[in-house]
Amino acid sequence: MKITKVDPYYLRVPMRRKVADSFNVAAHVGLAGVQLFTDEGLVGNGFTATLAAGDDLIRDTIAGYYAPLLMGRDPHYVKQIWHDLYWSPLHWVGRQGITTMAMAAVDIALWDLIAKAAEQPLWAVLGGAKAKKIKTYNTDAGWLNMSVNEMTTYMKQIIDQGWTGVKMKVGKPDPREDYERVRAVRKSIGDKVDLMVDVNQTWDLNTAMVWGKRLEEFQIGWLEEPLAPEDIRSHRILARELNTPIALGEHIYSKEVFRDYLMEEAVEIIQVDVTRVAGVTEWMQTADMAGCFNCPVIPHTADGGHVHQHLVAATQNSPMQETVLPYGVELFLHPVDIREGWLHIPEDPGASTEFKPEQFAKLRVA
Repeated sequence: MKITKVDPYYLRVPMRRKVADSFNVAAHVGLAGVQLFTDEGLVGNGFTATLAAGDDLIRDTIAGYYAPLLMGRDPHYVKQIWHDLYWSPLHWVGRQGITTMAMAAVDIALWDLIAKAAEQPLWAVLGGAKAKKIKTYNTDAGWLNMSVNEMTTYMKQIIDQGWTGVKMKVGKPDPREDYERVRAVRKSIGDKVDLMVDVNQTWDLNTAMVWGKRLEEFQIGWLEEPLAPEDIRSHRILARELNTPIALGEHIYSKEVFRDYLMEEAVEIIQVDVTRVAGVTEWMQTADMAGCFNCPVIPHTADGGHVHQHLVAATQNSPMQETVLPYGVELFLHPVDIREGWLHIPEDPGASTEFKPEQFAKLRVA
């Protein structure tokens, strides 16, 4: 099989409602990616996700620098292609962010082709490690721009639908307000529902030491991204002081940084995102490495869970998957199938990245 055409794109996908965390406000999601056409008639699709900023840079990176390295290649040599892209001339100007997110889109598209050629879902090609369903937790009810009443009302609806875990955002200018919001949510949903708290990097070490300790009384499942992701030292200090596990990975772009976190005992839950590291190839390496440390992998899912469901299904140390549903249900040909809080893994060939043609044409930015 040979790649005969490389078609980079980006989509601007409206959310059902505006959402906010401690440093982002968004009404749209950007999906920047690539379609890889082959001489066997198969088309692979891969994408990364943004909050509708920088999508043109990711698309142009694929078009200008990666496409020439892909033409005529056999997708089955995915690891060699990954190496060639990583050590392309772009290595001199960036080894994370735009370059790795562009690589993620390409790598996902390659694995999509491999699975389609095998007439198998991606999880089967990677080696199934799960039964037919995956436990999920729900993030969609905990946005920072929601009032406490809106959060608790929505969370109760989610719990009634079968979810047993929810996540909420914190990071208000005054941490006392965060504390009161968490206390109100825990009181409303009761003690039997898992409650995770996401800071989105806006605390410093002193704030995290004080308020992370205060939040322990609410039986927090984990404290997510409490500090800047570059600051491994402060995460190590915090992890040793708190009883609540530290989770992170949404803004880490390479397996080497995850290695350093694990070696420093600065993280207890790895949230590696396939759209942020350089694709399926690096995601699986990171998950396997975390397994060597007996560290669970519960990925951040900027892809809406479509690719991640295959990765989690193929990873023994990945006990659960995030669910975020503010966009995209109507966009995908095979949307994620979640019933009563459980994701039922697909049987369709590929990586579940194929869009409905009419939606793709409607949302594509020229």
